[in-house]
Amino acid sequence: MLAETFVPISSLCPNTTHANVVGVIIAKTDARGFPNRRNFGSERFTFGFAIKDSPDHFINVSSWGSEEYIYGLCSHFRIGDCVIIENPLVVSKDPEKDDRFSPSTPTLYRLLVTETHSKIRMCSDLDTESRLLPLLHVPGKDPRDFYSLGDIVANGQSLDANTINILAAVQSVGEPKYFTTSDGRKGQRLEVKLFDETVTSFPLVSWDKEAIQLVQTFTPGETVLFIADARVSFDTFRNTMAATVTSKTVITVNPDTAEANLLFNHARELSESGGLDEQERQGENIPVESISDVLTVSQVKAKIQENFDVAYGITYGFITTLGLDSSVPKVIRSRCSKCKSLISEEIQACANAACPGQGQPLDVTTGFDLLVDISDHTGTLQSCSLSGTVAEMTLGCTVEEFMSLSESQRTAMKWKFLLERCKVYLKVFSAPRSRNGVRVSILSCALADPVEVKQSMSALAI
Repeated sequence: MLAETFVPISSLCPNTTHANVVGVIIAKTDARGFPNRRNFGSERFTFGFAIKDSPDHFINVSSWGSEEYIYGLCSHFRIGDCVIIENPLVVSKDPEKDDRFSPSTPTLYRLLVTETHSKIRMCSDLDTESRLLPLLHVPGKDPRDFYSLGDIVANGQSLDANTINILAAVQSVGEPKYFTTSDGRKGQRLEVKLFDETVTSFPLVSWDKEAIQLVQTFTPGETVLFIADARVSFDTFRNTMAATVTSKTVITVNPDTAEANLLFNHARELSESGGLDEQERQGENIPVESISDVLTVSQVKAKIQENFDVAYGITYGFITTLGLDSSVPKVIRSRCSKCKSLISEEIQACANAACPGQGQPLDVTTGFDLLVDISDHTGTLQSCSLSGTVAEMTLGCTVEEFMSLSESQRTAMKWKFLLERCKVYLKVFSAPRSRNGVRVSILSCALADPVEVKQSMSALAI
């Protein structure tokens, strides 16, 4: 059987006819309907994608047609698939519209696929696939042309509504949130937390099904992204900058570039050392005064089973595990202030080869790092994190003061809380690397007022 002949993207022009074009899909939008201006009351349907056939050449493809045709065609392939487009129409780009709403491409043309004349099918030739798939790791823009997350935060509102390139690693992937708009359309939203050497947590939001399907494949701590043409804006609700995936955005996963490789090493070291979990624990917290939901332990566990990125609540429980009389390294831990990696007591050096502080004098932060169990009559929450200043406020002493206590004094402090009813403010959040996929962080903990406990328990009707 003769091998198929394909026209390279770089050779396409409006005079090209009856061509077959092969490429790997690097970006794709959802199918959508628009009012048909030529036939009032009806709709036209469309979707688009971009294909790449060499490191320097990629092109946008769009298709219009009936609802059945467009939704059927759109569902047959996704980002990362190798496809063959038979007999597309090669048309000149509209400089006003095409690069505004689609990925910016180096060609002057785009492809149009029609139901009557064109066809799209999966490429089944292994040699062609093996040539195309590595292109998924080659950014379509200059890999040195990007903002660090620190640059974005530092520039703040001056970057609001701008479209920029970002290089960052994946800290965590949230769960999709589904909603219905006021006009009855169904939608979805998913948030990914990014990080790099400059910022520990930065939100990236996706609204399209196609983008959400892609980001759900990311492995936290092991995925680096070159995000071309992400829209950044100031989130007034959270008082921070955030990035959004749009129809222009092209996400290159684990790009094969020097800058990405350095960040990948940093991310992997941070993940293996436990620093990534520390970043999650220190993520965005709301003021405890704004938390009002009173929950039993079983209700907290029920929250854990729901689809959520983060949940907050108050529980009146007993501290049933509190290892204050354990050896000091199990109670107090030192971390590199630059990358949050654990510092070995013996070596007294940061073992993270990708630490941005390499070659500089070691700068260490030391703090409480406790895991406690909280129980009530409905069950037990195990391994809740009590750390940092929250632990100092709970215990009523600093790290330095604690280290000067005798063993008997530490035991006495332990029994001040152990098996006592406490009012505990909790943050429950997704943590893919943990054993059950979630973590519980204590935001505030103090011995409970018996009258307050009685009133709260009566309100719960338990």
